[in-house]
Amino acid sequence: MNGEQTDVNLIVARAFDELRIPYFLGGSMASSVHGIYRATNDADFVADFHIEHVSPFVARLGKGFYAHEPAILEAVFQQRSFNVIHQNTMLKVDVFVMKPDRFSQSQMQRRMLLPIDPAASASLYIASPEDTILSKLDWYRQTDCTSERQWKDIVGVLKTQGARLDRSYLADWAERLKLCDLLQRALEEAGQ
Repeated sequence: MNGEQTDVNLIVARAFDELRIPYFLGGSMASSVHGIYRATNDADFVADFHIEHVSPFVARLGKGFYAHEPAILEAVFQQRSFNVIHQNTMLKVDVFVMKPDRFSQSQMQRRMLLPIDPAASASLYIASPEDTILSKLDWYRQTDCTSERQWKDIVGVLKTQGARLDRSYLADWAERLKLCDLLQRALEEAGQ
């Protein structure tokens, strides 16, 4: 992660922590941590966000962020994503409201608190490598298997993590999410 994006992510994560909102960083930033780095235009957080969190969250972010409270309320009601934008850098942070399904609950339970700078002075909760692979496989499927960036992220995590991956967890959730064929293809491409 670049320095400015890291700083913005930490501000958002601090607001989550202060409000006791469980969260994790996912998407391409998570795949960069667990696999091969690639530049991305925004951060993707998943948060167990509820209506009572909206006003305090907007207040904690303060004037440094554009955070449209009515849009956030609507996103929470509809269990979809919203974004906030850091005013000085114009960096965008997408927040995906955690869904009440078993996979989302599993992801939250398996998140990892990892240092995000060489001095280990700051940490963020990040999706596990297995959950990063599964989520990206699902996104890849949703794009009709056309997103080369998603596919490269998946293969990069598989190659980098290799034997450290929990293969039984991957296989179990790939079956439940109907991603077995895509996971097998990605494993073969990663040389596993």
